[in-house]
Amino acid sequence: MLIGDRKQQSYEPRIVAFLCNWCAYAGADLAGTQRLSYPPNVRVIRLMCSGRVDPGFIIEAFLEGADGVIVAGCHPGECHYEHGNRLAERRMTTLQHLLGFIGIEQARVRLAWVSAAEGRKFAQLIETTVEEVRALGPFQQFPRRAP
Repeated sequence: MLIGDRKQQSYEPRIVAFLCNWCAYAGADLAGTQRLSYPPNVRVIRLMCSGRVDPGFIIEAFLEGADGVIVAGCHPGECHYEHGNRLAERRMTTLQHLLGFIGIEQARVRLAWVSAAEGRKFAQLIETTVEEVRALGPFQQFPRRAP
């Protein structure tokens, strides 16, 4: 076994999840109360709405060492702030087009809709994302900006 193979086998991705307070975060809470198991690779950042996720937050997560990012919010048409999830969807679509230009694979960033009643869906989202990012390998960071 080569040293590189050993590093790849022990690699565990770091995922940052931006979750809307009203739906996705409540779905994560439900997954916990239902004692559903999913990988512990995710660090949650709770926001009032997925529409508040600025693309700069996602880039900053990668700069700070994340290997993948999830943005999760209410299902379309069910946003507590009327159009926040549609705004998130437009921003993520634009961001997906720009990621390649800055050296980030599009598969490292995922947008998902999770309601407060979908604990199992949240757990599955985490499992799937961790598997896919693990398959991509560690994010090779671009040079840090000067302080």
